[in-house]
Amino acid sequence: MQLIDGKQIAAEIKKEIFDEVQRIKAEGGKIPHLAAILVGHDGGSESYVAHKIKDCQEVGFTSTLVRFEDDVTEEILLDQVLALNNDPDIDGFIVQLPLPKHIPEQKVIEAIDPAKDVDGFHPVNVGRMVLGIPSFVSATPFGIVQLLKRCGIATSGKNCVVIGRSNIVGRPLSILMSHKNINATVTVAHSRTKDLEQLCANADILVAAMGVPGFVKAGMVKEGAVVIDVGTTRVPAPETKSGFRLKGDVNFDEVAPLCSWITPVPGGVGPMTRVSLLMNTLTAAKNKTA
Repeated sequence: MQLIDGKQIAAEIKKEIFDEVQRIKAEGGKIPHLAAILVGHDGGSESYVAHKIKDCQEVGFTSTLVRFEDDVTEEILLDQVLALNNDPDIDGFIVQLPLPKHIPEQKVIEAIDPAKDVDGFHPVNVGRMVLGIPSFVSATPFGIVQLLKRCGIATSGKNCVVIGRSNIVGRPLSILMSHKNINATVTVAHSRTKDLEQLCANADILVAAMGVPGFVKAGMVKEGAVVIDVGTTRVPAPETKSGFRLKGDVNFDEVAPLCSWITPVPGGVGPMTRVSLLMNTLTAAKNKTA
């Protein structure tokens, strides 16, 4: 069994981005600029955005954080999105989700200029991704594909099962895995799938992305499979300083001995999700100067 070290691979990609930014700077070019809109004070969102700003500093990007309280009106938020769309210095930006219940998330996503939509959520980018033409791909699926490629894991002709059909992970990943540069045969499984255990046990590559801690057990994994664990659920852990720990969708201790490769939680898919946003932002900046 080999551990897929997302932390190490993300660090390598960050170094590549940093070197590219230094080259751009040396040539007198524009430094990539990522902005984030954060509404309210959700703990997870606060933490995630803070990480994104720190990541920008590490690779030499400019970053901007725009904050609103959670009683912000839909109109004011949409005006801010329009302002970032029209700001030539901003290469890409994200609106951190979830948003307060009174603001329709899809309406906000669709207001973002697809050329600056580095989260890859706009229908134009999703449609381009489906067609296999250049687009911004949402960060977690993009990161998973990078993990597979950089570990040299064979995907062509492999049977890939993705458990979970969310628009952020499962669905886009299933499409990416079937593209001609990856060539996997993909099955999307979910809560209504019959004989789920048997289906998973036939997978060469199993991706767990349903947000149920410890869901994937040894009986669902065949010998030599590659297992990618997307789950990051906070579970109580009184012995830790924070009072919780992150638990994946895979019962790691049971499953790991069966695998050829497996991602840990934390330190697997998570760091790649963050670095994918930087990769998309660099691409957005390059597209403006091309």
